[in-house]
Amino acid sequence: MRRNPSCLENRQKRVRVPLQELERFLARTESELNLGQDAVFVRLITDAEMLRLNHRFRNKPKTTDVLSFPSETRTRPKAPRRRTMELQGSFLGDIAISPVVARRNAKAFGRSMSEEICILMLHGVLHLLGYDHETDRGEMERVEARLRRRLGLS
Repeated sequence: MRRNPSCLENRQKRVRVPLQELERFLARTESELNLGQDAVFVRLITDAEMLRLNHRFRNKPKTTDVLSFPSETRTRPKAPRRRTMELQGSFLGDIAISPVVARRNAKAFGRSMSEEICILMLHGVLHLLGYDHETDRGEMERVEARLRRRLGLS
């Protein structure tokens, strides 16, 4: 599957990332969810930028691994398949990932850097679909675990 290379942008230089591998995973994720190509834009950013965004948009004065910025407000999905059918071909929004935090997470969880960033991209896509692990009684976690298995992630 051929992608527009502008769907994933590396705006940091501190951590080396396998961009082509990440692009392929993003395409597989969009395909698995029937979203269509270019449904999301992923930007790999500096830790300082992540700190700024997390403070500005979530009022949390610390960095984080991933933030999602939906193109529009979405309610909690009733069923993943139905939600993705509704949104097929739509632009869902933007995902920001801090490779510095991802590297730290990868080491802590015994995963490769690439696998950790793929997990964060999937997590971000689910947020863009309307899932919220802070309020949904484990629904997002269950959907994410199922998708991880289907996409070959641990």
